[in-house]
Parts: sequence; C-alpha cells; structure tokens
Amino acid sequence: MSILVRRSVFQLRTVNRCRKIKVTTQSARNGSQLSYKTPLNESLSKELRHFHTSHAVNKIVAFKLSDIGEGIREVVIKEWFVKVGDNVQQFDNICEVQSDKAAVTITSRYDGIITRLYHDIDQTALVGQPLVDIDVQDSENDGKPTDVAPDKPVAEIDAPKTEQNQKIKVLTTPAVRRIAAQFKVDLSAVKATGRNGRVLKEDMLSHLNINSDDSNEVVLPGSVRAVEIPVTKAQARVELALEDKVVPVTGFQRAMVKSMTEAMKIPHFVFSDEYNVTKLVESRAALKKQAEERGVRLTYMPIIIKAASLSLSYLPILNSSLDSSCENLIYKASHNIGVAMDTPNGLVVPVIKNIQIKSILEIAQELNTLQEKGSKGQLGLNDLTGGTFTISNIGIVGGTYTKPVIFPPQVAIGALGKIQVLPRFDSQGNVVKAHILSVSWSADHRVIDGVTMARFSNHLKNYLEDPYILLLDL
Repeated sequence: MSILVRRSVFQLRTVNRCRKIKVTTQSARNGSQLSYKTPLNESLSKELRHFHTSHAVNKIVAFKLSDIGEGIREVVIKEWFVKVGDNVQQFDNICEVQSDKAAVTITSRYDGIITRLYHDIDQTALVGQPLVDIDVQDSENDGKPTDVAPDKPVAEIDAPKTEQNQKIKVLTTPAVRRIAAQFKVDLSAVKATGRNGRVLKEDMLSHLNINSDDSNEVVLPGSVRAVEIPVTKAQARVELALEDKVVPVTGFQRAMVKSMTEAMKIPHFVFSDEYNVTKLVESRAALKKQAEERGVRLTYMPIIIKAASLSLSYLPILNSSLDSSCENLIYKASHNIGVAMDTPNGLVVPVIKNIQIKSILEIAQELNTLQEKGSKGQLGLNDLTGGTFTISNIGIVGGTYTKPVIFPPQVAIGALGKIQVLPRFDSQGNVVKAHILSVSWSADHRVIDGVTMARFSNHLKNYLEDPYILLLDL
C-alpha cells in the first residue's frame, strides 16, 4: 500500500450485531478521506432517494404597515375592507388609514385568508407593526417537491390546482367591492365595460337592476318594522350624571396642531381692504353658462386664484419662503396656491400647482376635483404638499374680516369675506348698489413689509374690479 496512513479510526461492534463499519483515512500527502458503508447503509441510502421535502404551506404571515413616507410614524384606522375569514388576493384593499397629512388605502401583498385584525376602527397603528395576520395559501410554487421519486407517475405530479388558485382577479374599485359584498354578488359574473376589463359601478348597478341611490341602502333580511306605541311620559325628573370625554388628537387635527404651533412663532402683519367686484359678478354670471356647456362649474375662486397668480408675478417675494436657519430667502418658480377647505375630516389645504401656466377653466376643473376628494376624505399627500401661497374663503360660511394665520414655511396668506350688496357712491356722487368683497392679508413681517403687502392687494384689486384688465394680462 503506497499511501501513508497517518490516522485510522475503527468503530467495531460484535459480528452478530454489526451494523456499521466506518473507516476514515487521511493521507499526509493529499488529505483525502475515505468512507466505507455496509449493505445496511446502502439500503438506507436507497430509501432516502425517495424522501422529499416541500415548502411550508398555509403559514401565518403578519402583514405589517409599511412606511408611507413624509416622516409618518403612525396612522389611524378609518375603515376595514376585510374581516376575519375573508379571502384576499394581491392588491386587494385591506383598510383605509388616516395620517396627519392624508388618507391612504393599504393593499395586500399576499394571497390568503385573514385570520386576525390587530386594530379596531379609530385605533392608532404604528409603522412597522402588524395590521393583520394572513394565512398564506398554496401558490403555484408552494408544495412542489424539491426531489421527486423516479417511480412516481407524471400525472400525479401535475395534479390539478384547487379552486382558490383558479380565482380570477377582477379589476374594480373599493366602492364596487362593497356593493358586491352587500348584495352578495360574484364580481366575475358581472359584465365589465371599463378599460382593461374593469368592473365599473354602473356595471354593478346594471347587473343588480337598481339605480345609484338604492346602492347605498343596506338590505336586512327578515327586518321588522317598528310599531309606534304611545307611552305616558313619567312625571319624575331624572338628573343624568354627565361625564367628561377625552378624545386623542389625531389625523388632520394633529397636523393642524403642529403647523399652527410653528405659525405662531411668526410675527404677523395684517392688512385689510374692500374691493368693489360688481363688474366681476356680472362677468362671472356670463361666463358661468359658457363653462357649464363645457362641463365645468365656475365659481369666483378660480378667477381670484388666477388674478392672485398674476399679482405674484409683480411681487415674487410673496411667493417665497425662509430657509430653516432664517438666513436665506427662497424664491419659488411655480405658483402653487393652496385653497383652505372645510371637510368632514377638518380643515385641509389642498394645492393647485403651476397656476401661472393654467387657464381659468383648468383651475376650475382642478379645484372641483380637489373639493370632491376632500368631501370623500380621499386627498393624498401630493394634493396637500408643495404650496407656496394660500387663500382662504371664509365667505362661504359667513363673515367679512378676519386675521388669517400663515401656513409655514410660506410668508403670506389671504382670506376672502362674504360678497355683500351695499350702498356706495359712484364717480358722480350718486348712491348706487355695489357688490363689496372684504379681504384680509397676513404677511411674515420678518421679510414682508406693509407697503409690499398693500401693493399686492392693489394689483389684485385692479384685476377683480375690472376683469377686462385681467384679460389683457392672461
């Protein structure tokens, strides 16, 4: 034997009970290792050839709330679109959450069954923490053997998938899914007329043979109509013990707390004036019919916003902001004007961007879209950020003069009062009926002086008192 053996290990048992003999040798020359197996070990190895493993199926996955940007660390659950036991697929809506800046719809990343909801409605959920548990179902690759015995027939390997794997993903909106769940309709049975096979709300209503008003009614089988029974009022007076209620500050209200706390660090300069907008009222009445023919609802606000943008072109310092160290003034190239709105979720300020390149009709269309989103609580982060100047219309709820609070990091804000019909003197000294608009402006007195604010107001006044001047600059 030419190989020099440095080390030999023998494991021996009695001959009658011998099951294993293993000899390991290591050569000093090449360090090779040899292993000898008995016939019993060979039979075991043959059996192992038929052993196979598979991926874990039906495992519980904790679906966590991902980072939705803008430094948001927590959200409030506003609505659940699923419940325990529901089947979900990828991109199905799980819930709607409300941050301190916008409402966001969370969608599923898995196919499976909901086994647990971690939060109730109006509870706070933290970013990175679980929202729901999903029992992940067997997908196309799950459960496929990593090593298949050679004697298995091919037909057994390519077994038909379950019904759940054959489900067809139906494209539609959360509103249509709620109607389908309410009336127990299979979405795949509804004839889709939308783009790329999307099921529209009209398709669902046509399938149910009902109108849009009836879709909001909840059908309760076996409901019993209440019968009014006259009851004699008790004479004894009962005093109710009233309790204080503690409500956490969340959502848009929390955002307002933060922004207004920062705003009160700014020294405000306030300027007020009156505009005689009689000609504007007449012009808008004539343009309103033309706009309706084009499918646009035209109010005074789009005209005022466009006039404000033209005025900012003369005084660009009002479309600027201070940096965080208050050492540099940043002049904004775009006129992104925010419009304060009262919504069911509180006061919000959606932004219409690039006013300087848009027509009055385009501004009106975008404003109508933002108002519709705000009433439904569907304003996104992009709708609420990027503003450079703000206008608030308090006239729709009443009032004339006010002191608007600047929205940081902007340097100016305007508030429009109610248009009133008041007596005024004309150029010949006669008392005439005039439409008077009260306006109030607030400016950051660290960078904006009173003369600058007054000049801006006068520019806007000229545009609104004589719309023909506005047409010349469009």
